[in-house]
Amino acid sequence: MARRKRGKPIHGWVILDKPYDLGSTQAVNIVRAIFGAQKAGHGGTLDPLATGLLPIALGEATKTVPYVMQGEKQYEFTVKWGEATDTDDVEGDVIATSECRPLEAEILAALPKFTGLISQIPPKFSAIKINGERAYDLARAGQEVSLKARDIQVDQLELVEICSKDAAKFTITCGKGTYIRSIARDLAQELGSVAHVTHLKRVKVGHFNQSQMISLEKLREISHSGAELSECSDILISVETALDDIPALAINQSEKNELKMGRELIPQGSISAITGEVVCLHEQTLIAICDCDGISLKPKRVFNIV
Repeated sequence: MARRKRGKPIHGWVILDKPYDLGSTQAVNIVRAIFGAQKAGHGGTLDPLATGLLPIALGEATKTVPYVMQGEKQYEFTVKWGEATDTDDVEGDVIATSECRPLEAEILAALPKFTGLISQIPPKFSAIKINGERAYDLARAGQEVSLKARDIQVDQLELVEICSKDAAKFTITCGKGTYIRSIARDLAQELGSVAHVTHLKRVKVGHFNQSQMISLEKLREISHSGAELSECSDILISVETALDDIPALAINQSEKNELKMGRELIPQGSISAITGEVVCLHEQTLIAICDCDGISLKPKRVFNIV
């Protein structure tokens, strides 16, 4: 006999405003417990010292996590000039100093070099695996960590404010795999100085933005009030929101049944104009993500949302 899953079958996305000094996995576990959900995951790690938007998937939304992780991300961050740390943020030990404090005009002139497709070496204190072990575990153990450069996409990098002669605030819009700590480190080097990140907040991931964020305190408050969190549409966002970039196709009951069984089907209506991935909906309920060749639909993710 199959073991019964613990928790409730709750499906959707919670856009958490992650607090400072809380790991992403810890945050997921807390939100899962608040909702009493059977299953949970997140759409892109935030460092414990970073704050802001952490998309948390509950139930069948976990099947759409890869689509969210591929989405565009936006951050706000503050850089402190003149001190480099071994972690490239405030958690680490100072390993280098510089008297150089870049001027606004110099910063603005350097920013274009950090936009577009650029090469970046991740921080040695990162979650990247080296021979099966996390880089940060090796670094903390005092082992030498050597990470290879990787290509990343930066769509926009802007100077927001010169906070003081020692600090400046920026915003960045970038793709998957971008380390903001490395951006700060490399920008300082380009400007003849050293630096580290003192504040980092994520404000956008894919189709999710900071207007949708909710704090742990607010979630707990609503939960303790006796309200059913899973019925609050402004808190639990629909699973298919993560798939807004993919064309949608309405299907009938018999087609729904075929896809639910994992079977390829030729739908009644013409789909000759559709190629690639397509989201199949029955009466506004997400049924499957399919591969479409203009003739048939081949299910690649089937959802069990009541």
